[in-house]
Amino acid sequence: MGVYHAGSRAVQDRVGVRGTADHVGRAIGEGIKPVAAAFLEMQPFLVAGAGDPATGRVWASVLTGPPGFVRATGPHQMSVTGGVPGTDPLATALATPGTPVGTIALDPRTRRRMRLNGRLRPTERGFAVAAEKVFANCPKYLQRRESYEVVDARSGGAPQRGVELTPDQAEFITSSDTFFLATVHPAGADASHRGGNPGFVTVTSPRELSWRDYPGNAMFLTLGNLATDPRAGLLFLDWTTGTLLQLTGEARTEFDGAERRVCFRLAEALETPSAVPLRWSAPEYSPANPGPAG
Repeated sequence: MGVYHAGSRAVQDRVGVRGTADHVGRAIGEGIKPVAAAFLEMQPFLVAGAGDPATGRVWASVLTGPPGFVRATGPHQMSVTGGVPGTDPLATALATPGTPVGTIALDPRTRRRMRLNGRLRPTERGFAVAAEKVFANCPKYLQRRESYEVVDARSGGAPQRGVELTPDQAEFITSSDTFFLATVHPAGADASHRGGNPGFVTVTSPRELSWRDYPGNAMFLTLGNLATDPRAGLLFLDWTTGTLLQLTGEARTEFDGAERRVCFRLAEALETPSAVPLRWSAPEYSPANPGPAG
């Protein structure tokens, strides 16, 4: 199929960036280079996205551990020690052989990120991913956070499920400067990052939210996936308390001249207090973010 599928090509052609996408796409490979392997082993968290084989819904979640819990165990394989709690909606997918999974390792300290997509294989200590697409992203819209502390998060609250956003959850979303987005297509899955100054995500109703799609690398992997399959999973993280808000539903892209806006309709929400044992320092907003800082 090549680097891009028909959905990504359709968006690239609509925006008029096929040539740029072809050039940028040369950076996508199947192998994990030594510099990428070294980057992985330094990270304390990894975001993963996949479709739940039981329900069909797409979710994004975060895995954490001491640096080294994610590592390259060969030029075409990433291994992860540990997993997610049984209450996490991604638990079934991460325990099912052959699940297409998208991952993103992001380091707020250096504003570097790396994406690895492939097929999952459960292991005795966690799972491994046979790499199919490996590539780095530019630091656009990524907020710098200089340091983090590890805390004991075992006393966190119980997960709360719902089919509508509460007022507090809506405020959490609109005050966020970062979220992660999982999408799927017939040949695989992808996890990506979205960032901006607080307020870049708008909650329009208890079941709807949207965000402007800022100019990026011209690949349109995420919007290409949504063009072929609208299912999506969103993950919002409170960097100071470790609270996670995971959303699943469907998304569509609205085009208005040179601008694009993605609209998401919620099917289910899961909020877990203190789910992540990392507490990050205050952000330094990316200079690429449109608009004034919140």
